[in-house]
Amino acid sequence: MGWDPVPVTLVHVAVVDVSEELKSLSSTMGSIEAVLDLDRMRADIAVLEEQAAAPSLWDDPDAAQKITSKLSHLQAELRKTETLRGRIDDVALMFELAADEDDADALAEAESELVSVRKALDEMEVRTLLSGEYDEREALVNIRAEAGGVDASDFAERLQRMYLRWAERHNYSTEVYETSYAEEAGIKSTTFVVKAPYAYGTLSVEQGTHRLVRISPFDNQGRRQTSFAGVEVLPVVEKTDHIDIDETELRVDVYRASGPGGQGVNTTDSAVRLTHIPTGIVVSCQNERSQIQNKASAMNVLQAKLLERRRQEEQAEMDALKGDGGNSWGNQMRSYVLHPYQMVKDLRTEFEVGNPQSVLDGEIDGFLEAGIRWRKQQAK
Repeated sequence: MGWDPVPVTLVHVAVVDVSEELKSLSSTMGSIEAVLDLDRMRADIAVLEEQAAAPSLWDDPDAAQKITSKLSHLQAELRKTETLRGRIDDVALMFELAADEDDADALAEAESELVSVRKALDEMEVRTLLSGEYDEREALVNIRAEAGGVDASDFAERLQRMYLRWAERHNYSTEVYETSYAEEAGIKSTTFVVKAPYAYGTLSVEQGTHRLVRISPFDNQGRRQTSFAGVEVLPVVEKTDHIDIDETELRVDVYRASGPGGQGVNTTDSAVRLTHIPTGIVVSCQNERSQIQNKASAMNVLQAKLLERRRQEEQAEMDALKGDGGNSWGNQMRSYVLHPYQMVKDLRTEFEVGNPQSVLDGEIDGFLEAGIRWRKQQAK
C-alpha cells in the first residue's frame, strides 16, 4: 500500500532557511550571557537590594543615589537579557508553528520578529564590548565652539541638545554644570554630566571634532558655511581614583553667572572658575546658587580632567613600549552636512545616516554602536 509524502511548501523552505540563523542567534546570546555573568549579576542585585533597604540609606544622599542608580541599571540589564533569551526561543517556535500550519501570515510575523530580535541582539552585544578601565563610569561631557564664528557657537549648542536628548530618550538623568553663552547666538562652551552606568564607555567614542556644513542662517548672502565644535568625554572621578589636588596650586576666581546675551541669572558672585597652575587646566561652574556648591562641582570637573590626563600619559607610555606610535584616531570624527545634500557620516567607521535632523534630535545609537565596535577592532 502506497503513502503520500508530506508536500514541501514555501513556508517549509523558509523555515529550513532560517534554522541555521536561529542557531547562530542562540549561540551569540549564550556568549553574551557568559560575558555578562548573569549569576554574578543576580548576586550583585541581591547585595544592592539589601543596601537600598537600609534605614540609613539616605543619610548620605550621594552614596544613596549611586546605590539606587546601579541597582536600577543592573535590574534593567538582567530583565533585558532574560527577555531577549525568551524572544529567541519564542521566535523559533513561531517558525515551527508557521510550518506546521503552512501559514504564510504567521511566517511573515515570525520573520518580522526575527529582524527585531537580531537588532536587539546586536545592541546587547555592543554592551559586552565595554570593558575598559573606566567604561562603567558616568560621563562628563564638555563641548566647545571652534572655528566658524557664530555658526560654530550655534553648532555647539545643537550638539549639547543632541546629547541631552539622547540621554532623555534612554531615561538617563543629566546635570549641566556650566554653560558659557556666545554674544550673538549659541554657546562658547558647556559642561554636563550624564548619570548612568556605562555612560562614559558609550559616549567616549564621541570625542573629537565635529564638522557642520550648511547654508548659514547668520549670513545675509545665504552662503554655505563650514563650522566646527569639539567634544571631550571624561569618566566621572570616584573616591578610589586618588586624584589629590594641592589647594596652593589652585587659583580660584568668583564672578557673577550670566545667561544668554549677557543676562544675569543671579545677583551674587556665585560662579566659580578654577585654574590648576601646574597644568594650566581651567574649569568653571555656575549651575548652583551657592559658591560652595559651584566650587565642589568645578573640583569634580578638574579631577576628571586630571584623571584623563593621567590615563593618556599612561597610554602614551604603553604605546611607546609597544612601538605603535599611539594609534591615534585622528581629530575630526564626524560630518553633519545639511547642504547641498543631507547626510551625517562618521569618518572613522563610515557609518552614515541620511536624516541629519533625527541625529541632531538625539538618535545617535547607530553611531555609538558603530564607534564602539570600531574601537574594539582597533585595539586588536
